[in-house]
Amino acid sequence: MINILFVCLGNICRSPIAEGVFRDLVEREGLSKKIKCDSAGTASYHIGSLPDRRMRQIAWENDIELNHKSRKLAGDDFYNFDYIVAMDEANFQDIRNQSYRSSGFYFPEDKLFLFREFDPELIKPDDTAQLSVPDPYYEDIAVFDEVYRIVVRCGAQFLEYLVEKNQLKK
Repeated sequence: MINILFVCLGNICRSPIAEGVFRDLVEREGLSKKIKCDSAGTASYHIGSLPDRRMRQIAWENDIELNHKSRKLAGDDFYNFDYIVAMDEANFQDIRNQSYRSSGFYFPEDKLFLFREFDPELIKPDDTAQLSVPDPYYEDIAVFDEVYRIVVRCGAQFLEYLVEKNQLKK
């Protein structure tokens, strides 16, 4: 079983939609017995809360169910997950720092990614800010929709990467 963790700041917008979309992609490819996913936040602002209502609306409009309850990234996550996928550079750095504080080692570089590294619409930019999934929390519904479209693209490419790297078969 391959375990994936999607991480953003508060675990109510970007990482829950990434988790929901990715779970849907995995199920459609017949790989749900081989790949599991979850999401978490680097901050504890919204622990126990459902995803933002605007993110749930966008998910619902696209036949994705979001019923995840927000949780904070924990030390055990570095042992329980094979891959951790950050939504932006700040969270990427927080994950690296917390992995070291929690376990005495940095989570392996080849298992920790910025999600937009898998965005087929980006041409490997030098600026890591371009690799960020935008945080829609203080924005209007259009940005939530943009985030959805980004995670669909990235999720499909990330799943393709996992299938190839781990030689998964349905």
